[in-house]
Amino acid sequence: MDGKRTMFLGIFARYLIITLVSLPGLYFFYLIFSPLTIYPVYFLLGLLFNVYLQGNVIFIEKIPIEIIGPCIAGSAYSLLFVLNLALPKIKLMRRIAMISFSFLTFILINILRIFLLSILYISGSQWFDFTHKLFWYGLSTVFVIGIWFLEVKIFKIKEMPFYSDLKYLYKKSSLKS
Repeated sequence: MDGKRTMFLGIFARYLIITLVSLPGLYFFYLIFSPLTIYPVYFLLGLLFNVYLQGNVIFIEKIPIEIIGPCIAGSAYSLLFVLNLALPKIKLMRRIAMISFSFLTFILINILRIFLLSILYISGSQWFDFTHKLFWYGLSTVFVIGIWFLEVKIFKIKEMPFYSDLKYLYKKSSLKS
């Protein structure tokens, strides 16, 4: 198979995967990352408090902490997934390592975030509402951008998601002058 055809098939395959994973919305990411987030938070809180778990609600000394979808941040995983798949010229094993790195980094930050917010909430801290809103409205985006920039640096990514593919397709098309 010639290089041009291989490149076109690679682009098609990557965007097909993005589309197929995106069709059910964020369901796929919540299905995987809900238990991977809830159980470690439950374990960490259990080191400090008397806790029990009922579904997605962790009870700390009878005080409920419900871990809802936005706490899991499925959209953050989705964005990291799309950014990683929208990069051309990445071998499969390297791409798997990149996606794994971004997901692992984010889930560790997210578990720590929920754990710390839970402690603030249980302790009745006056800083809980402010900190929760700060994470919700500002830092969640900063975390995803920071993880992406860190990934670009660590994996020495030279291409740009989407743009590099569009540039290649335009260059090979009959549309150019």
